[in-house]
Amino acid sequence: MPYAPSKNARLYYEETGKGTPIVFVHEFSGDLRSWEDQVRHFSRHHRCIAFNARGYPPSDVPKSWTKYSQTIATDDIAAVMRHLGLRRANIIGCSMGAAATLHFGLRYPRMAQSLTLIGAGSGSDPQKRKQFLRDTATRAREFETLALQDIAKTYRNAPNRVQLLHKDPRAWREFRVRFCEHSGAGHANTLRGIQARRPSIYSLERSLRRLKVPLHVVVGDEDENALDAGVFIKRCCAAARLSVVPATGHVVNLEEAAHFHRITDEFLAQVESRRWRPQITKK
Repeated sequence: MPYAPSKNARLYYEETGKGTPIVFVHEFSGDLRSWEDQVRHFSRHHRCIAFNARGYPPSDVPKSWTKYSQTIATDDIAAVMRHLGLRRANIIGCSMGAAATLHFGLRYPRMAQSLTLIGAGSGSDPQKRKQFLRDTATRAREFETLALQDIAKTYRNAPNRVQLLHKDPRAWREFRVRFCEHSGAGHANTLRGIQARRPSIYSLERSLRRLKVPLHVVVGDEDENALDAGVFIKRCCAAARLSVVPATGHVVNLEEAAHFHRITDEFLAQVESRRWRPQITKK
């Protein structure tokens, strides 16, 4: 099995296709298999790399939560790229992976040809921050004490998840099966080390205003926290474009794969042909 070494962990990855690289970074409740539709589509013209984050088997699951952080998650993307000899790549991330993708663009701008964020912003609302941290601590304890099958049931009617169940029951079942194959310890450590300690997107305003890497923010209009954060990024960052997908929740790439492919193809074509230009009105 192919692994990339990175800071006390080996990261399992898969690659398909040839061409300009795309690196996919998965969400908290997913893994590299969440990108199957995207890998099938984009590998026709790109070299596609998807990897499992630390804490997600068959990647290593470090036992201490101190081996997990937003900085480490960002460095893990760079480690996979260096292992594969990639100088630059288009980075596409969802939710937790979107946060890592954004921080990658801020920390490693020369390695990022473009950034695509799906559903970024969970836990960023300052008015809901304390409740988010309490909920995160509770969820971490649940992952240590409950079966993953029981935890998966809570996603069924979550406002930002239920659309997947309604639109594509088969995709929902696949999501649930894959989730139940994860590591409870890995999830608990990810919650404590990354989710509870990553900075709010609203605290990144100065960095966002300086960002020059082409940035595509994709959000479902029923994903409230991510929608607000997406509008904030758009207002701050001249490098950003915002796509809001109607009647869609958190995982746009699963709920509306064809639409996501279409808007991402257009974005990548502009970037790779050097026709993409930032706005000139941001100050």
